[in-house]
Amino acid sequence: MANEHMQIGQVAERTELSIKTIRHYDDVGLVTPSARSTGGFRLYTESDISRLLVIRRMKPLGFTLEEMKRLLDSLEILADASDDSSHTAATEFIADCHTRAEDSCRHLRRQLTYAEELTALLAEHSQRP
Repeated sequence: MANEHMQIGQVAERTELSIKTIRHYDDVGLVTPSARSTGGFRLYTESDISRLLVIRRMKPLGFTLEEMKRLLDSLEILADASDDSSHTAATEFIADCHTRAEDSCRHLRRQLTYAEELTALLAEHSQRP
């Protein structure tokens, strides 16, 4: 299944991204489909889906499209066995993204706590006669 190509609808289902969003990521160069059908339809692989999932995870944390592209490129560099100067820069950028992601998660957890407190308060008051 690793080299099996999927159409955009299947990819949208698997990634929980809209077809429009996936097309946009192609248009801006974040995730280019691995192939095209004879009719010109976008065809994606498991590797493409992995890239889309990284983007989906970054988006709610406030990363820009440029940062998403750079992180995807950095992950590819680290996956490459060669050890060159770009390896060090990629590692540093990934570490920076990790720190930002942790900070964003802390912020989101705090917001979720506030939302849950409000929900509990509203539930308490909506039960009154």
